[in-house]
Amino acid sequence: MATRTDAPTRREQILKEAARLFAERGFHGVGVDEIGAAVGISGPGLYRHFPGKDAMLAELLVGISGQLLTGGKRRVAEWGGDDPEALLDSLIEGHIDFALDDRPLITLHDRELDRLRDSDRKLVRQLQRQYVELWVEVVREVYPALAEPAARSAVHSVFGLLNSTPHLGRPGSLPGRGVTAELLHRMARGAFAAAGA
Repeated sequence: MATRTDAPTRREQILKEAARLFAERGFHGVGVDEIGAAVGISGPGLYRHFPGKDAMLAELLVGISGQLLTGGKRRVAEWGGDDPEALLDSLIEGHIDFALDDRPLITLHDRELDRLRDSDRKLVRQLQRQYVELWVEVVREVYPALAEPAARSAVHSVFGLLNSTPHLGRPGSLPGRGVTAELLHRMARGAFAAAGA
């Protein structure tokens, strides 16, 4: 989503607008006609792409959890192995990109995860656990004295910090993407350093 450089497909446009609208007004506060209007097609035209709103919500929440895990694994695979601090910085940067560029998905996850079918919700949780464990391994490389449960708590705490971006105000009210990203990065590293002290 946030890292694509080519033009989004119609399906991706629908998902982006659905995420924005669901985040603004809640899942039940948005109809298919409104989502269709946001992308220039009729509400019934959406059914050529998705069987319904439930399928959109599932694809959004399962999709972003999968993208975060895939991105994390890619960063680990590209890592040379010599500098775990650089890998931790890379993971933090990737999550900050998500937190700043996909803010509606954070709101959507917080509010609407329980609306998913059990199987989709379990899949989201499974992907998220794998993502957390990937981070835990890296954090323990950087801070070897940190016990695994404490490292896991630190990772969840940093995610809470980074995922707080929807509560920082409207996108235009932040001091600029670069400045905000640098601030979040320093805060994340500070939190890990405090945990590992």
